[in-house]
Amino acid sequence: MKPQVLIIAPLLPNQMAQLEAAYDLHRLDKAADKAAFLAEVGPRIEAAVTVGSVGFTRAQAEALPKCKIVSTSSVGYDKIDLAACAEHGIAVTNTPDVLTDDVADTALMLLLAAARQLPQGEAHVRSGAWAKGPMPLTMALKGKTLGVVGLGRIGQAIADRAEAFGMTIAYSGRSPKDVPYAYYPTPEALAAEADVIVAAAAGGPETKGLVSRAALEALGPKGIFVNIARGSVVDEAALIELLQSGKLGAAGLDVFENEPTPDPAFATLATAVLYPHHASGTVETREAMSQLVVDNLAAHFAGQPLPTPVPLPKAAA
Repeated sequence: MKPQVLIIAPLLPNQMAQLEAAYDLHRLDKAADKAAFLAEVGPRIEAAVTVGSVGFTRAQAEALPKCKIVSTSSVGYDKIDLAACAEHGIAVTNTPDVLTDDVADTALMLLLAAARQLPQGEAHVRSGAWAKGPMPLTMALKGKTLGVVGLGRIGQAIADRAEAFGMTIAYSGRSPKDVPYAYYPTPEALAAEADVIVAAAAGGPETKGLVSRAALEALGPKGIFVNIARGSVVDEAALIELLQSGKLGAAGLDVFENEPTPDPAFATLATAVLYPHHASGTVETREAMSQLVVDNLAAHFAGQPLPTPVPLPKAAA
């Protein structure tokens, strides 16, 4: 009998075909009555496939007594109950590294679009307003300071790209790193010295509201905030209010607190460049992410080390 795998969220077609060839798949994602479906197949399930935006709950862990691995097609795992997985002996894997470049590219895309007012410029052309005169002047990036909140793999890739634009790099984080950038212990201190802040920190309870109202206020009416991390990382209510009042210059946002239905106020903000949590959304990267899920499952069932395990908390004794 093939191993029994629960599909909480599907992979891309090529990788789904690989899973179908190797395992018996149970499609929770397609079930009309998910609770009834899980009660029926749960006792047989040995592995589960999900995605960061959907996650994996304690209730699911408890419903899958034979499950020993949850593989998510995402770098983020803040919606996976790691404590529950640890308690139930379930390994967790994610997909780091393969999306770093695309996410960093998106951060610079959002920064450029916000600084050079790309949406306003496009509207200026489409509306015919150009014939009546030029659009207002915008902000150059060369010589500006970009502050990175969370200098991990993606944060470093963003810094590398920003340096190529002639920007000075600074950062904040839990502790200083061996990098040639100025370090600030808090986002508030960083924002006081930066022209642009890019949030690249991990999501989850520990970083909720990390970029505070005070940090956004410190950026000021010419400052730009870019978020390719998680919507929870910033005080979203303060972000909206400061953009509305002009106390913050602009924002480039790939992520929001309520996805896929963000606060409708964002749609009214001319100074906000909006993107639908699609930073890793290229064919090449999503294929690589899906394949890494397949590879993690294959390693697990072959008794080999997992390519990209997520550290789990110690289970309670």
